[in-house]
Amino acid sequence: MNKSVFFTLAVLLLAISVISCVPGRKYKSLQDTSRQFMNERDDFKTENIGLEMANRELEAKMTILEKEMGTVKEEITKAQSERDKAVEEFSRISGKYNDLQNAQEDLIRGNVKETQKLLAELQAAQENLQKKEELLRQLEMNLDTKKSSLDELTFELEKRNQRMLELEKILDGQKKIVQDLKNKVSEALLGFENNGLTVTMKNGKVYISLDEKLLFKTASWDIDANGRSALKKLSGVLERNPDIQITIEGHTDNVPYNPSSGRLDDNWDLSVKRATSVVRVLLEGSKIDPKRLTAAGRSQYLPVDSRNTADARQKNRRTDIVLTPDLTELYRLIDKY
Repeated sequence: MNKSVFFTLAVLLLAISVISCVPGRKYKSLQDTSRQFMNERDDFKTENIGLEMANRELEAKMTILEKEMGTVKEEITKAQSERDKAVEEFSRISGKYNDLQNAQEDLIRGNVKETQKLLAELQAAQENLQKKEELLRQLEMNLDTKKSSLDELTFELEKRNQRMLELEKILDGQKKIVQDLKNKVSEALLGFENNGLTVTMKNGKVYISLDEKLLFKTASWDIDANGRSALKKLSGVLERNPDIQITIEGHTDNVPYNPSSGRLDDNWDLSVKRATSVVRVLLEGSKIDPKRLTAAGRSQYLPVDSRNTADARQKNRRTDIVLTPDLTELYRLIDKY
């Protein structure tokens, strides 16, 4: 059963359960869970489409190579046919040449004029025979060249097939790593999901999005106790997965920051300050290598909701923690070819 069918069944079961006996508050919680399943289903569909596109590109290249191989095979067949005709012509001329030699011997005792005519015909036959021999050599060389080209195309096709298999294997492995990482993060942050925190998969990465209310007070970059607790739980997961690169992105709404204290100038400063605050909490008391972390400020320029409403602005005030698996093996394979 594929993942989309699984999510559809999960949604239907949730709906049936809610209709039958679930109170209003639990119904809303189930609705949120259902919505999360649907979002994950959409992410899987997007990732699947990307893999299908990559696979179609490789298949298109394979089709081109196979077409070129077919053309070369046709040329080889044609060259072989021409060579066979040349061999036949060579045999015919050789026979005529032998006949002329015999005739020369028979007529050597005849008149000089007839002998000269036969000699001229014999010389012409010899020249024609030499031309046919040269043509035959050229056809054989051409045939060898075509065979060499066919061998090269066959080898290239085999290499591309092998590359496609290796890429698919690495992509499947990467997908499993990302899914396992998402599961570990979701398990560690179980009490925080749907309470200002969401965990999703997108483009081969895990995205942890934390609402402003979970971490900061308005216009502040000091992390409160609840947000600090969530980050500490996440820190433990990151510490146990040393091959994961971590990017912390601070985001604000489009309301201009009021620099009343003079400590910050605008939303750029605020978003960067919030990102570095999260970095410090993740590193505090942990064994995470600081080289794995990148702090970035996005200001107001990457909103999740572009409407100019209070609800949209609330969604846009967030901090995203992006977890990226090690892609060294994938890049090595791509560079190799």
